[in-house]
Amino acid sequence: MSIPRSNYDPRRVCLNPFPNLTLGKHRRTIGIYLAGGLFALANWTFIDAAVLSAHAHSPYGEPDIPPPVHVSFADWVPGICSLLGMLVVNLIDKDRVRGEEGFGDARAVWRARLFLFIGFALMAGGLAGSVAILILKYALNSYPDQYTYYGYANVSQNVALMLSAIVLWISQSVGSEYEYNLSI
Repeated sequence: MSIPRSNYDPRRVCLNPFPNLTLGKHRRTIGIYLAGGLFALANWTFIDAAVLSAHAHSPYGEPDIPPPVHVSFADWVPGICSLLGMLVVNLIDKDRVRGEEGFGDARAVWRARLFLFIGFALMAGGLAGSVAILILKYALNSYPDQYTYYGYANVSQNVALMLSAIVLWISQSVGSEYEYNLSI
């Protein structure tokens, strides 16, 4: 099966084009609210695990045995890295990354791209760290499900923070309904 020549575009990457989703004039606002919701969900999930860990009880019927594992500072580090990466990525001026607006200094574009890389590297490092903690601290020790939830909450926090950063980046790159392009 081949694509008819009338529909062929040599710049196209995928055989089947992505659906054209139009959200109307409020697409930027919807994206920003969606990113905020993902951010809140990410942090709520991990804080829920931390609170459950702080109030964990010994197994029923055995009051002298303490809970086998708690959320420690090592569990917080991946989320902090992802949060810093999200801040770095979304504080960068998008026009500098693209090299538009005639900034004059070629090094400004290079520095903006370097900071963008550092931000995404922080988020990727946070995700990798949370997966490593899940495997090394919770999965390999064969804890019951109530304790492995702490590791799953850590991974889900970092995934949601990355998705939030991507949605916010895309929604801020879209022009709003109040912007006008006055080019001559």
